[in-house]
Amino acid sequence: MKKQFSMAIAGTFVALGISAASAGTLDTIKQRGQLVCGSNAGLAGFGIPNEQGKWAGFDVDYCRALAAAVLGDAEKVKYVPLSAKDRFAALQSTEIDVLPRNTTWTLSRETSGFLFAATNYYDGQGFMVKKSLGVNSAKDLDGATICVQQGTSHELNLSDFFRSLGKKYQILTLATIDEAKNAYDGGRCDAFTSDSSQLYGVRLSLKNPDEHVVLPEIISKEPLAIAVRQGDDQWFNVVKWTYFALVQAEESGVTQANVDEMVKSDKPDIKRLLGTEGDFGKQLGLDNQWAYRAIKQVGNYGEIFDRNLGSQSKLKIERGLNALWTKKGLQYAPPIR
Repeated sequence: MKKQFSMAIAGTFVALGISAASAGTLDTIKQRGQLVCGSNAGLAGFGIPNEQGKWAGFDVDYCRALAAAVLGDAEKVKYVPLSAKDRFAALQSTEIDVLPRNTTWTLSRETSGFLFAATNYYDGQGFMVKKSLGVNSAKDLDGATICVQQGTSHELNLSDFFRSLGKKYQILTLATIDEAKNAYDGGRCDAFTSDSSQLYGVRLSLKNPDEHVVLPEIISKEPLAIAVRQGDDQWFNVVKWTYFALVQAEESGVTQANVDEMVKSDKPDIKRLLGTEGDFGKQLGLDNQWAYRAIKQVGNYGEIFDRNLGSQSKLKIERGLNALWTKKGLQYAPPIR
């Protein structure tokens, strides 16, 4: 039954994707004068309204950079808060233009009418528990009740993990991240599982954050990636190369503060990035200052990471795998040439 349902959904998505792609997403956005971006319903560090009611976060800043590249203004974005179970339907139905909302890149998703432009955050599934539980390892959670959000890849990962250990567990599935968080905080489950990065954000929103700890184990690969509909290659390229431009900017030492000076650089890679050599922006359907605007208005990948997730944020997450390849990480941009 589950397999038949998945195949039916996949077929519907593919059919819808052909219709949606024929409109030309890039042209639609230009005519509309606004980018419509899928976001978390409220996750610290990734996407949440700040004290002034303005959306902020790692994924939000990517949307801003994309709007700057396409429309010339990072503020021309509408954010649509989405739960995990609703995010793909919103993308496929054209309710949103792009989905950078911490979503794991998987084969089944990419064969159901979607494409993943790039992995913007390398993550893995972890566990959070109350310190009072006295648990130092996820391997000690035998018989535990674990809260998980519906519509994520975490449910299958849980099954694989406990089955491999020969241990039992109970699962409590909640529709939204807030419901799962509240169930855990209210004592309905012993542990809360999600992407490790998400756990750090959730922990900050608990009643007593210091009473909880994220366990050290990572039980899965979770390449969080930016998704678009299949069938619109031009938009796929714009989404992908805008992201790569932010990564290349960090590698080349181009920042929000120095980009105007860097425009004068004689280095070929910087000239191509900032539009003073070649017609790479025009090849995407944009102008040649697309990357310059994204960097000038939002910053490079490292700046976006640091202020939302890293050293300048409350989360203080280490770069780890999300460091540049030149610093033993996995973030790597193909050449603009």
